[in-house]
Amino acid sequence: MAEIYLAGGCFWGMEKYIASIRGVLSTRVGYANGATPDPTYEDVCFRNTGHAETVKVVYDKAVIPLEFLLELYYEAIDPTAVNRQGGDSGTQYRTGIYYVDAGDRPIIERSLERLQRRVSGRVAIEAAALENFWPAEEYHQKYLDKNPGGYCHIKRDKFEKAARAVVNPAGYTQPDKEALRKTLSEIEYAVTQNNATEPPFRNEYFNSFAPGIYVDITTGEPLFSSADKYDSGCGWPSFTKPVDPNVVRENIDTSHAMVRTEVRSRVGNAHLGHVFPDGPKSAGGMRYCINSASLRFVPREDMEREGYGHLLYLVDGTT
Repeated sequence: MAEIYLAGGCFWGMEKYIASIRGVLSTRVGYANGATPDPTYEDVCFRNTGHAETVKVVYDKAVIPLEFLLELYYEAIDPTAVNRQGGDSGTQYRTGIYYVDAGDRPIIERSLERLQRRVSGRVAIEAAALENFWPAEEYHQKYLDKNPGGYCHIKRDKFEKAARAVVNPAGYTQPDKEALRKTLSEIEYAVTQNNATEPPFRNEYFNSFAPGIYVDITTGEPLFSSADKYDSGCGWPSFTKPVDPNVVRENIDTSHAMVRTEVRSRVGNAHLGHVFPDGPKSAGGMRYCINSASLRFVPREDMEREGYGHLLYLVDGTT
């Protein structure tokens, strides 16, 4: 077990979000790194005590390494906002990562450096040793479990995304375009970097259903499982869902006089294809229509050797 303290705005929503993550063993909300001993909620809000509303997180680092936990934490906050999250403002709503193990400091610093490279604006997350932590009043603990309709500044769909997170983005790196020109074929580069579309029925994986996993051809990040692949008749590989809802990004695409939802990979930012609401109803109703040229297939028998063994259960349909 390990522990870390995360401040990310109102602790009602942050606690619920963090508790949803696989590998988190317990959470407790409180007030961290302020000047007044044992403050009340009113003290923190109205008497300038300097505390941040914070969640104490006890987690199994064999299941959810710290760098993975931090990546999920970033998904629930605006990392460039100063003393503000959602509609709440004040120093108690600042973002912060407070550690008790000095060995965590370099991990946190590297994580924040990665975050800074991919966001516009200066990252405002405070990183410091934990000076003090005072548990909040009992009515604040597990607040949204006690009050399901209560106030929450985090969108509810993020809770499900956190619960289904299985791919650690910190394990993958986006190559520069010059490197990709040397490693990708002409069609692979055109699709992933220039939003091209390969011909239907004349691509590598449209009619392939062998067991295995499909990864981003630019980074190796896992994207789709053969267990979620089906024959949609469209001529491109079709999936009902990604292996982890966080591994893809969706954007509105108005090209070609149409309005569609584009799908891009998380770490590589590679164009993958589009998603449509005409998939099998029994599997959620979505069809991820993906270019074969944006994918690399890893057969089930090679997954362990290539570092994807922890995802075998997604291919085999086990838990």
